[in-house]
Amino acid sequence: AADRIQNLGAFSFFQSYMSQPKHQLDTFKAWAGKSSDISYYLNSHHVDYHAWVLRGRARPLRVTAVRSTGVANARLRDVETEDTTTLAVQWENIADRTLGHALYTSSWVAPKGEVHSQQRWHYMGQKGEVNVDQAHRGYTMATDEAGFGQINPLFWKPTPSNGRFAGQRTYGYISFEAFVDAASEVNAGNKSAVDYDHVLPTMSTTVAATAILEAGRKSLDADGRSFDLVYSNPDTAVPSAIIPSK
Repeated sequence: AADRIQNLGAFSFFQSYMSQPKHQLDTFKAWAGKSSDISYYLNSHHVDYHAWVLRGRARPLRVTAVRSTGVANARLRDVETEDTTTLAVQWENIADRTLGHALYTSSWVAPKGEVHSQQRWHYMGQKGEVNVDQAHRGYTMATDEAGFGQINPLFWKPTPSNGRFAGQRTYGYISFEAFVDAASEVNAGNKSAVDYDHVLPTMSTTVAATAILEAGRKSLDADGRSFDLVYSNPDTAVPSAIIPSK
C-alpha cells in the first residue's frame, strides 16, 4: 500500500482507528495513564505509518487533540487518563504548499468483539484513495485513472507445503527479513542507516511521528489547545520544535 500511495498525487486526507477491549486496562494498570496514554500506545502505529508514507513529500504543521473519558478512570482508579483520543493534524504538501489533514483515533475501552484489536485506515490522495481494514484483511483502492480495485495480499499461510512451513513470504515475516538484512548490512559496514531512510522506518523518518504524538499530549494537557510544529526551513520535513499555536 505504501508503494501504491506514491502514485496517488499530493496528500489530501487520512483517517485511522485502532482499539483494544477495555479488559486490557487490567493488564496495563501498572503504566496506563502514568508513563503512557492511549494515543502514544495505539495512535503511534498509524501516525508512524502515515508519516513514513509521506516522508519528504509532506509535513505536519498543527496538532489539535480531543478526548473521551469515564471508563478508564473508573476502572483504573486514582488515575486520570483518556478512554479515546483523536488527533486532528494539518499537513502541508512541500512541493506546492497545498494542504491535507488527518484524523488519528485510538481507544482502549472497546467491548469484546470478533477481533482483539480493530485496525483500519483510509488514505486519500489528489488522484485516488486506499482503504485498509487490517483486522478483516480488507484492502481496496480506487484511482481516477483505473477506477476501483479489490487488493488483498496474502497476510498469512498457515497450511504447510509438503509438510514444511511456507509462510516466509507473507505478512510479518517480510518485515522481519527486511530489518535483519538491513541491520546485517549496516553492521558489516556496507551501508549506513541513512541508506534506508526511504526504504524502512528509521530514526530519521520517525521524528515527525514522535512530534505529532507529543504535540497531541500537549494539546490534551492544555484542554485542546492547538500546537504548531516548527521547521528550520520551508523544505525540510523534520520538525525542530513544538510551540503553542497563536
